[in-house]
Amino acid sequence: MNGAPVTSTFAARATLARSLRLLGQFRYEQRDPARFYGALAADTAAMVTDLWRAAHGADPTGCTLLDVGGGPGYFAGAFSAAGVRYIGVEPDPAEMHAAGPALPDAAGSFVRASGTALPFADDSVDICLSSNVAEHVPRPWQLGNEMLRVTRPGGLAVLSYTVWLGPFGGHEMGLTHYLGGARAAARYTRRHGHPPKNNYGSSLFAVSAAAGLDWATSTGALLAAFPRYHPRWAWWMTSVPVLREFVVSNLVLVLQPSQHID
Repeated sequence: MNGAPVTSTFAARATLARSLRLLGQFRYEQRDPARFYGALAADTAAMVTDLWRAAHGADPTGCTLLDVGGGPGYFAGAFSAAGVRYIGVEPDPAEMHAAGPALPDAAGSFVRASGTALPFADDSVDICLSSNVAEHVPRPWQLGNEMLRVTRPGGLAVLSYTVWLGPFGGHEMGLTHYLGGARAAARYTRRHGHPPKNNYGSSLFAVSAAAGLDWATSTGALLAAFPRYHPRWAWWMTSVPVLREFVVSNLVLVLQPSQHID
């Protein structure tokens, strides 16, 4: 697939140095979530800005962005700083308040709702984003269809998710997910005395790169697909079946709706 036009601006920033910098932040996810999610939010806002700029020839200043699974507000701060009107959707009240008191830069609106049944009208936002959420819902492509429904024609839907067979597919269970999701969860529970937050079969599911690409292609709206954390010279891996399941740790699907998806 040729995703060069919409990814051209972001590709220039997708360097090895960026990949190593983001990889280094992952070790802080559990012990210093503000540091980890703050860095991830800033990089995500820059990525979405680059994609919009390549597609529309201008920054998304003044655009409305709906963030499906936005959490406690780190992303709100990053997008607000970029001049984007931010609306966060989060089904879990614990996640909405996970950062404690309101973040000082988390300007925006927040709605408690499910990403698979968004309480928004058709064609109501310019950009719909979902970052690392699809692997946590049992029907990820229903979530994707909802994202396309609420995104106006010509806008962008950006769905990024963790690939199950990639090195981070097990989340806090580490590489034990290669033993199987249920066995990995049981092993984690025995070791730590409590089940993992991302528990296989209830809050974590085995979502493949192939399934995401098949769904995105079937919509007729797919503009580009690339590995989120890889340098540009490694993006070719996305096009290789089987290999991509193990080396594309996080797949980004960029779609531009032209009509409603039923």
